Amino acid sequence: MPIYVDESGSLPAGAMTMAGVEIDADATTRLLERFRAVTGLHGELKGSRIELLERAYFFELLERFGGHARVCVMQRARDVKGPYPRDLDCYVALLDRLVGDWIGALGDDCAHFVIDEGRYDAMVLENVRQDVMHLLTRCGSARMVDSRRSPGVQIADVVANSFYSIAVGSRRSEQVRLIVQPFLDSGLLRKQRIDAPPSETKRPALQGSTGRIRHD
Repeated sequence: MPIYVDESGSLPAGAMTMAGVEIDADATTRLLERFRAVTGLHGELKGSRIELLERAYFFELLERFGGHARVCVMQRARDVKGPYPRDLDCYVALLDRLVGDWIGALGDDCAHFVIDEGRYDAMVLENVRQDVMHLLTRCGSARMVDSRRSPGVQIADVVANSFYSIAVGSRRSEQVRLIVQPFLDSGLLRKQRIDAPPSETKRPALQGSTGRIRHD
């Protein structure tokens, strides 16, 4: 099945999160159609635009339609001073960990990543895509898509945004935490934290380009 990937936030805003959602492509369309029918949603599904009850219903639908997700959360330690690391460095570090973990979990199965193209320009995104391909040493694929045309990436956006809201302590973070907790307990959602890269980091390649994949 495809793994849809999207991110939310930034370190200066308090946290950056990235979610990968494994779900059948047909199920993404049916999930979004059902969510629209019940909530009256028009336009692109974005986690930042939905209310708490709609968010709770979304996670129920994710379970019903057979999806599950892994989430990486990055925050900078409070005692770290100086400039923030570059946004791209944070993005690559999160994608490195997320992709590596999915590949490790899939074993002999091929991984097919569908990644939101909205954050950076086309040349940067092509470098990122090539880095993901380096990780897929046996089989698999990686492509960048416009989230407006991908129900799966929109689903990943809601997951990433939910954990961003929790991480930064927004006014509704406790309610969001209560919504996602049962799905964390059941294993439908898996979360891990990773350290922010140092601020002086040069533009990194994903670990696959050097043959080093980290698994914790």
